[in-house]
Parts: sequence; structure tokens; C-alpha cells
Amino acid sequence: MDRKKFIKQCGFACISGTVMASLLESCAASKTIPGNIVQDYITIPFSAFDTKNTQKSAAKKYVVIQNDALQYPICVFRFSDNDYSALWMQCTHQGTELQVFGDKLQCPAHGSEFDNRGNVSNGPAAKHLRTLPVTIDNNQIKISLAK
Repeated sequence: MDRKKFIKQCGFACISGTVMASLLESCAASKTIPGNIVQDYITIPFSAFDTKNTQKSAAKKYVVIQNDALQYPICVFRFSDNDYSALWMQCTHQGTELQVFGDKLQCPAHGSEFDNRGNVSNGPAAKHLRTLPVTIDNNQIKISLAK
């Protein structure tokens, strides 16, 4: 293979890889949603947990709520139609924003882990996460922001 043909094939491979990555990313259902703050509550619709998969009826296990007025996002885990857990995504060790991995939240700074109810499952964090009261009202999930 000559140099020109090799460079051409490498260029096509790079472009194809980039296109495939963007297509796969767009197929994934986003779990980050905006929340509306009204008084001392942030609200999201039940439909925030709907999946776009039309072949089977399933719901997302969690969503992450973001709002510019909040310093940290809120992760809401769904256990059933009437059972939700809302967790403030700030590590209790040194205040780093947590990341969600399946049924747990993890601190990228020092590796602390918390379960989907906010309990410490791995240190160095010693305190559980701040949990926020959740109520259900008119097809809305209301999360109290009051301290």
C-alpha cells in the first residue's frame, strides 16, 4: 500500500469513528433533566423517568436534576411508582460533586461511595448524604429544598 492510500484510509477510519460515537451518544437516553423551582420545592414530571424504548415498558432507575439556582445537582432514584429517594450530590467528606454509577453515587476526589438511599457504603466519608423529602402531587414529583 502506498503512502497516499494509507493516509486516505486512516482519514476515513477516523471520520467513521467520530460519526459512530456521536450516533451512539445520541441514542442514549439522557438522565440529566432541568427542574423547576417553585417556592421551596423543585419539581419534575413523572414522565422524566420514562424511557424512549417503545418495545418494552420500563422506567429509568434515576434522573439527575440540574438548576442554575442550585450549587449541586439532585439525584432522584425511583424504586416504585410511590417510592423515590432524592439525594443532594455533594460528598460529605470534602464537598466534591458526586457522580452516579448505576445504583450508587461515587466521589471522584477520594472514592467515597453512597448507596441509592444516601448511606455511606465506602469511606473516607463518614456521614450519609443529605436526603430531601419527596412528595407526589398531580403527576409531579416535588422535592423539598427547605433545610
